[in-house]
Amino acid sequence: MREATVTTDPWGRVDDDGTVYVRTAEGERAVGSWQAGEPEEALAYFHRKYDELAGQVQLLEQRVKSTDLAPAQAEASILKLREAVAEAHAVGDLAALGDRLNALSELVGKRREEVKAARDQARVVAKDVKERIVAEAERIAEDTTHWKTGGERLRQLVDEWKAAERIDRATEATLWKRLSAARTAFAKRRKAYFSSLDEQRDQVRSAKERIVSEAEALSSSTEWAPTAAAYRELMRRWKSAGRASREAEDELWGRFKAAQDLFFQARSAVFAERDASLAANAEIKERLLVEAEAILPVTDARSARGALRGILERWEAAGPVPREQRDRLEGGLRKVDDAVRRAEENEWKRSNPEARARAQDTVNQLRRSISQLEQRLAKAPAGSKAAKEAEEGLVARRSWLEEAERTLAEFS
Repeated sequence: MREATVTTDPWGRVDDDGTVYVRTAEGERAVGSWQAGEPEEALAYFHRKYDELAGQVQLLEQRVKSTDLAPAQAEASILKLREAVAEAHAVGDLAALGDRLNALSELVGKRREEVKAARDQARVVAKDVKERIVAEAERIAEDTTHWKTGGERLRQLVDEWKAAERIDRATEATLWKRLSAARTAFAKRRKAYFSSLDEQRDQVRSAKERIVSEAEALSSSTEWAPTAAAYRELMRRWKSAGRASREAEDELWGRFKAAQDLFFQARSAVFAERDASLAANAEIKERLLVEAEAILPVTDARSARGALRGILERWEAAGPVPREQRDRLEGGLRKVDDAVRRAEENEWKRSNPEARARAQDTVNQLRRSISQLEQRLAKAPAGSKAAKEAEEGLVARRSWLEEAERTLAEFS
């Protein structure tokens, strides 16, 4: 038979009938019964139950304080442990465990407020991000004509949207509707552009087909200068017509180039044959030029003119020469002709007594005029208007006198 109640433990006791009690602020509460051994063993067993419960509380404290355990999950764990402590079949300081759970609940409450504030801030940021995404998408839909890059950017904006934090449902739905509308508007505008581009390309193809037909009709022409000019005009029209589709552009250009090449190759062949004959003409004129230059210097104008007249007749009979030699040959002969003409003019002057007399009279008149002006200048006050007029008259007449004396010298 058991002795009186065991009371040696501050947190519990074992009654003489084996009932185990735990002491709480509200009084004792039966937590179990023990019939298998001594009361100390019963208390030790129920202390271990308490230690297990305290270990769960400590583990939860560590998880809350050292991990990013979600507040809702932490609160659920606290509530579960709180119920376990309230109904614990254990002996120990259950009130202390409750206090620890209360403190932990306060910490989770603060964490919840922090998470809520962070979430609210994230939603504000996410709203700004999504409004920026929508605004950019609407600008692309309205303005851009770089269709490839515009389409790629819209796809990137959708990815950015999905990666951003969610915001309140109503705002999210409104912004998503605008983003979808922008993508649809861009797609419609791009489709309309390419439709109009196809129509333009068809028009360009028709225009270039007409150009090619004209080029092919001219390919056998032998009117070299006007046809070459016509091909230049066709090329101008080709460049200003725009571009057809790549396939049509390549095919039409091939035909245009073939027709143009056919004409210019034929022209080159004719010109090459002509150049061969012109080269022979140039050889003749080279010899005639040497013969003409032998006239210089002219000592007898009449005989020089007769010799040059015969050379000119043979020059004309020789025919045209290559363009690159024409100016040199014609220029050389012209110099000889100028020299002969000057010799004829000088001879005529020497043989014309009336012209010599007129030249002598001019010289005499200018000399008298200069003498009179020198006398007036000597009498006029320095710096006066009369002196200035006399000086200006002297300068002009002395210049005229030099020219008249040169002319008179040619009659000598």
